[in-house]
Amino acid sequence: MKKSAFTLVELLVVIAIIAILMAILMPALRAARDQAKRIHCIANVKTLSLAWYMYQDENDGKLVGGHITGATWMWVLKPTGSTIAQKIDAIKKGALFPYVSKTVDVYRCPADRRQNDPRQYAFRSFSIAGGAAGESWGEYHRAFEYDEIKHPAGRYIFLEEIDPRGFNVGSWQMNVQSKRWVDPLAMWHNKASTLGFADGHAELRRWVDKSFTDWCEGAWEKPGSFSFRMTPPANEREDVDYMARGFPYKSLN
Repeated sequence: MKKSAFTLVELLVVIAIIAILMAILMPALRAARDQAKRIHCIANVKTLSLAWYMYQDENDGKLVGGHITGATWMWVLKPTGSTIAQKIDAIKKGALFPYVSKTVDVYRCPADRRQNDPRQYAFRSFSIAGGAAGESWGEYHRAFEYDEIKHPAGRYIFLEEIDPRGFNVGSWQMNVQSKRWVDPLAMWHNKASTLGFADGHAELRRWVDKSFTDWCEGAWEKPGSFSFRMTPPANEREDVDYMARGFPYKSLN
């Protein structure tokens, strides 16, 4: 008995059906992939936050350094060069590394695209806020001991930063009292960033002010012309108020 073959029309119909199914499924697959990266990022920041907490618990309440100088008590060190290997080495030499099971991957958000981008070529996604034993900034008193940070569940320590200079320089800063931005945040999760808090928990924060999200995205899209510091307009203050409220520093009360 002679076998019948597909006609050209039938083949075209099958191809069209496959194309339609792919068009329907691809957004769902993309959303699932993005969701998996968000979950992974939150898990990484939670690991760092718990490591940060364990460090002070084993060091008489003293905080690990939030800056990146050559001091041995800094959480990470300043890279000695511009290669990814040198930037990973700076992580491994930091005081926090033994507390994260010596795994460099937790210092990176899986959605961070800079590792393969020649404009920035960065590895570490996260920074410590300056008030948590970071660099001096003038608008707050730095905390150097855990008990100096009041309401730890509401005080973030780790943030996703996107420093356009090739690695996250120093600690993350903002003007807390005057409520102005200084350093941009990375928004690898559709205008959202992961924050890690002083009690060890981590969560995703979605940003709402367009002036802020546009400014931060400029650090990724146009790093060569990015300007640090930004004063938000009077009608877009929700994000800056939230970050000023949660900034960690030494309470004098």
